Amino acid sequence: ISIVPIWQAELCLCLRQERTSQPMSIDECCKDGRDRGIDNQDCTALPLISESTTCRIVQEQCCATVLEDSICTNGINMAKDQGGCDTQFPGSTCETKTAKVCVSVREYVCVCVFVHMCIHCTNTCCAQECVGNGTCACFKGYKLKPDGKNCEDINECLLGASNCRGGERCINTLGSFRCQREVSCGTGYELTDNNNCKDIDECESGTHNCAPDFMCQNTQGSFRCRPKNQCGDGYIQDALGSCIDINECLAQTGPCHPGQSCMNTVGSFTCQRNSVNCGRGYHLNDNGNRCVDIDECKGPDGECAGHGCINLVGSFRCECKIGFIFNSISRVCEDINECRHYPGRLCAHKCENAVGSYKCSCTQGFKLASDGRNCDDLNECESSPCSQECANVYGSYQCYCRRGYQLSDRDGINCEDIDECALPTGGHICSYRCHNTPGSFHCNCPATGYTLAPNGRSCQDVDECVTGTHTCSETESCFNVQGGFRCLSFECPPNYRRAGEKARVERSDTVRCVKSCQPNDISCVLDPVHSVSHTVISMPTFREFTRPEEIVFLRTMSMAHSSPHISSDIVFDILEGNVQNSFDIVKREEHGIIVGVVRQVKPLIGPLNMVLKLAMNYVTSGVVSHRNIVSVHIFVSEFWF
Repeated sequence: ISIVPIWQAELCLCLRQERTSQPMSIDECCKDGRDRGIDNQDCTALPLISESTTCRIVQEQCCATVLEDSICTNGINMAKDQGGCDTQFPGSTCETKTAKVCVSVREYVCVCVFVHMCIHCTNTCCAQECVGNGTCACFKGYKLKPDGKNCEDINECLLGASNCRGGERCINTLGSFRCQREVSCGTGYELTDNNNCKDIDECESGTHNCAPDFMCQNTQGSFRCRPKNQCGDGYIQDALGSCIDINECLAQTGPCHPGQSCMNTVGSFTCQRNSVNCGRGYHLNDNGNRCVDIDECKGPDGECAGHGCINLVGSFRCECKIGFIFNSISRVCEDINECRHYPGRLCAHKCENAVGSYKCSCTQGFKLASDGRNCDDLNECESSPCSQECANVYGSYQCYCRRGYQLSDRDGINCEDIDECALPTGGHICSYRCHNTPGSFHCNCPATGYTLAPNGRSCQDVDECVTGTHTCSETESCFNVQGGFRCLSFECPPNYRRAGEKARVERSDTVRCVKSCQPNDISCVLDPVHSVSHTVISMPTFREFTRPEEIVFLRTMSMAHSSPHISSDIVFDILEGNVQNSFDIVKREEHGIIVGVVRQVKPLIGPLNMVLKLAMNYVTSGVVSHRNIVSVHIFVSEFWF
């Protein structure tokens, strides 16, 4: 069933007044509604496609018409097939408003068709009423379609047949319409069933917030809290219910008679007769009817408190003493602050004000001069403020200390002993041990074997072999070592004899044995060892061992540059006693002579004794022609000096 022409006819009057920001034709609005009705959507909750109210109504009504036609057609067909309407139609959408209305119409139409079919009516009536003679009629809110059989809803909103008031929007329903407010009622009002705004009585509903001491009074759209206790006469009640006294003297005009003064009281007021008020410097006479001058200068001190006083009519004037000035406002003599009036002109240092005068004082380190204004330097050293020495300076003094002492950082007055032994260089002041003394220090040496040098700091070795303080026997030789001596006895091996007496060479003492073979002793002659020597050397424990130390020099008689026709060489070697490889031998040239130098290459910590057996091999054409053996007796002291 097509309804487009009917809607176009009914909406023609409304379209002239409708203005939208996005104009859409009636056909477009109705087509969208029909499509959604065919999809069986809820026609009362369609998504809006335009802001136009007219388009929204057309969209809803076209949807409802398609849905009603579909449901009614199904009802007619069921009536023909079943002969009754008791069975629910499958797939019926009775949960929506349109479906519910259509169900009512569908059942009635179904019954009507069934009745006419039973009586073999020639025309089938699909309307809501059959009035006889095959004539159909519709209920209120519906109208008969041109076919004379079917009914369609009357849109009262489009025809202007609604009774909606201003601020309300007309919404068409099947067979009727409803009015809906476009603006809410606002705070304090509620919407009634007849679409009116009704005042909410907060006092009756209990939604007010009045305190227990207040009672609730309803007003249109709100309420008021009024105190339960009312104030009496002479009081006014504030918002919190408190009673505030009314000042009748200010609230009323002239509450008292002329010649009277109003005096406010709590809750009321009183009237008092006016009295004569005299100005400053006057008072009432004995009769109380006239003001006379007050003589402020009368009395022991008067108003000037010891200063000269001159009475004036209605006032007085003080003749102030030196150092005071008269204040015309307070009418008293006030002290003159000379220090503030004449800054820097009265005193050399500090000025202190006094009543009627001033006095000068000096800063620390000075004393007041005889003129009472200037300041002289104070010699603080006369009172011996320092523990040792004092030097007076202008306005102050300086303490200083004697040698071996230093000025205390705490007070700058007392002198404290300098611990020379604890200074960063204290370990190098004395060779052995340092002992601090008040203002100085002294050095000590080991108990035996050393003596203090003339400089009072170094320790010198005592040569017991020279001084004769050794204990060696006649068969032993005395060898001096650092911090002591050694009694040693060297015997030459068989086939060797001592060469000369012992002699001192630099830091070592040497005993040399040369080969002396017996006649016809071939093995002795063939032995390559020509000499056996013993030497003694004493060494300190080096405090800082940073490089090799040369300790023994083995000098030969061979020239460094021999004839090219002779293939000869000297090879030095350490045979025994090289503990932890602490020594090595290097060969070098000195003054054209080959020399073997024994070096200490690792630190040794004494006391330590060892024997280093060395060999000087004379090699000719690759063969050792002869050899000299040197045994070095090394004594390492425990001290570094």
